[in-house]
Amino acid sequence: MGHPESPDRLRVILKHLKTPEFAGLEWREAPEATPEQILRVHTQAMLNLVLADDERSIDGDTATAPGSRAAALRAAGAACAAVEHAIATGSHAFCAIRPPGHHAEPAQSMGFCLLNNVAIGARHAQALGKQRVAVLDFDVHHGNGTQAEAWDDADFFFASTHQWPLYPGTGGAHEAGACGNVLNVPLPAGCGSGPFRQAWGEVILPCLAAFKPELVFISAGFDAHMADPLADLGLETADFGWVTREIVKTAQVPVISCLEGGYNLAALKDSVAAHVIALGIDN
Repeated sequence: MGHPESPDRLRVILKHLKTPEFAGLEWREAPEATPEQILRVHTQAMLNLVLADDERSIDGDTATAPGSRAAALRAAGAACAAVEHAIATGSHAFCAIRPPGHHAEPAQSMGFCLLNNVAIGARHAQALGKQRVAVLDFDVHHGNGTQAEAWDDADFFFASTHQWPLYPGTGGAHEAGACGNVLNVPLPAGCGSGPFRQAWGEVILPCLAAFKPELVFISAGFDAHMADPLADLGLETADFGWVTREIVKTAQVPVISCLEGGYNLAALKDSVAAHVIALGIDN
């Protein structure tokens, strides 16, 4: 049986986003992230693992193979390039990338993730003068790696909804960061749209507004969809469009979205489409 984090995920997304419905999209090729950009978040040992570009098992869910180097470096590079474009133009962006990144901790790849793309992007933004950055994560799994990177930084706001209990076992409501800069809203399996929208509309987005970010990232995982095989939160396609519109409206600054999970191909295609339309980058 094939691994759920397969190249087909990007194939279906890219095919759909290149239809006439999305003729207004501006496409950019992702560069490879530089060692300097990666080492703001990860250890040299993690960078060496990616650069080795060989076949090895990291954990039961995560492995590298020939080609992993280019994929991982371009995924992180896309986030950094989107930062530079956002600073130059004020534009939003969606990074159609794999592998995902939000489980990758500073010293450990895990959970399908080799490098933490949004964290690398956030640190790149800070290096370019955007001091206050936020990462908002609606993947069905908690972004433990992003939380670990944000934990001690009062200028790095991390907020997440996720199914609880579920892999990786982090993300309890009591996990608030060293500076009160982390906000977790765990949700029970099968909760559906109502509690999800309430968590964002009444809890997370007011805190985002109070934080006053200079740049916002979305860890855009679509595996909370009711059709997804890896979890059971029970969201609908429309929920991803709704939360994206609300984030953009609340942020009032450029929003950079990076693809995370989503493993039912039909649901992934439709959810990404709703997300891109809500970002307003298709016109």
